[in-house]
Amino acid sequence: MAFSSDPLTELVVPSGTEAREHDLVTDGDVLVGGRSSVEFGVRGRNVLAGEGARFDGDIEAEGDCRLDMWCDVGGNVLVGEDAYLGERVHVAGELKVAGDLDIGDDVDIEEGFEANGWIVIRNPMPTIVFLFVYLKHLLLLGEDDAAQRLISELVDESEPDEDPLVIPRSATVTDDAWQVSTPARIGAGCRLYGNLRAETIDIGADCNVFGSLRGRGDVTVGTDSRIHGDVTTREGAVTLAEGARVLGDVSCGDLDLGPGAEVDGAIRADGEVTMETGERDLE
Repeated sequence: MAFSSDPLTELVVPSGTEAREHDLVTDGDVLVGGRSSVEFGVRGRNVLAGEGARFDGDIEAEGDCRLDMWCDVGGNVLVGEDAYLGERVHVAGELKVAGDLDIGDDVDIEEGFEANGWIVIRNPMPTIVFLFVYLKHLLLLGEDDAAQRLISELVDESEPDEDPLVIPRSATVTDDAWQVSTPARIGAGCRLYGNLRAETIDIGADCNVFGSLRGRGDVTVGTDSRIHGDVTTREGAVTLAEGARVLGDVSCGDLDLGPGAEVDGAIRADGEVTMETGERDLE
């Protein structure tokens, strides 16, 4: 995982992520920017949330969970290793921690908490702020080895490298819509519900998005992916890769249709429309 630039400047949904009935489920880490609203629970390896982030469901972290000050969780928080809760965090359910618990002042856990390790009450520096400020400082000093050691402590190196699920600052994620003011990058094999609104959109292969896509810039739909809605861009081009299918309308500047790509609805393109022909590889 590279921290040389701020990872909270785009929406990243890693390959294989599923939006289930009540939860966003991923194999890797979950990073949520400050002031974001997630009307799901989340399940991942390590879960880190910035100041004022809100979750309507449960949080389940196989590793650590770090919630900065003023976070609000509408369900339970279940942590496989250590938990860090900043000042004035609110948990509507219960908190269960298999390891140590580091907790700030005025934390409200409505249904109580359990921790098998040490319990420390203090006001640690907000985790997201500390992490990126410290790493940036090390990198500016040229201390690449020290930065890598810190990353290794935060990431379980025994697991395969996985892209984290990243929800940028001030984003809104609901059953109806994913709304961000940043680029959005969706990995392969994802199954998501809701309309996606972003600066630019890149959908990986073999995805199912049960909603529409709307971007200010370019929109790309990967091989054999299905968009169960419209695809619209205000200023960019739309590219539908081989075998991709849009069940609604497409509205864009330029449109590039790969072999076997389909649009069930109307096409409105102000620029060029390119249709690639050729037989698909059947191997």
